[in-house]
Amino acid sequence: MKVLCLLAMRGGSKGVKHKNFINLNNKPLFLYTLEQAKKSNLFTHIVVSSDSNQILKKISKYDVDLLIKRNKNLALDNSPKINVIKDALKKSEKYFEITYDYIFDLDVTSPLRKITDIQKAFKKIKYSTNALNLVSVCKADKNPYFNMIEKNKGKVNISKKLNNNIHYRQKAPQVYEMNASIYIWRRKALLSKIKLINNRTIVYIMPRSRSMDIDDSFDLKLVRFLIK
Repeated sequence: MKVLCLLAMRGGSKGVKHKNFINLNNKPLFLYTLEQAKKSNLFTHIVVSSDSNQILKKISKYDVDLLIKRNKNLALDNSPKINVIKDALKKSEKYFEITYDYIFDLDVTSPLRKITDIQKAFKKIKYSTNALNLVSVCKADKNPYFNMIEKNKGKVNISKKLNNNIHYRQKAPQVYEMNASIYIWRRKALLSKIKLINNRTIVYIMPRSRSMDIDDSFDLKLVRFLIK
């Protein structure tokens, strides 16, 4: 079983400047994810993809199997991350002369996951005969059937209507939000044209306490507090 792990780190972060290397409890942010990946003992190779020479130079001081310089067209604000992952897969297979069975994308801005989250997520897709890919999620704080609204032509309505009115949240259908922590693909699925969420996607549910993704300064403050 050959398994590739990708850590994708783009330069020029908008929400938090240089967030991949922000110090959290005397450790740079990216190192939490790198250490989790290594300690999981799942991966044939761990690679880093970045458009930034500065990032790649800093990462070179750590034990990473391959550093991939990302093309400019894969580092734009509107560049789909799925193309970055495909690019890393192809370059890794060419470099190591290997064909992988599974590909992980672990987001370095989600440092609160546990090693066991990585291991259990892999076990779930590995033993699911029908699944093409897996995404990690947590229970959503807001619910489109109950307390999320949309404005359309000047009118405000609940986002998703049901035949019966729902008067308290517990009666609404359970919904989940992707927490940007763990993504796993079977190789054939990643290289096909299927969407990230398709009829053969499965989920790994994580608690909200381990589902923080650092997008802005407020997220960073919360993660600092939780890590301490």
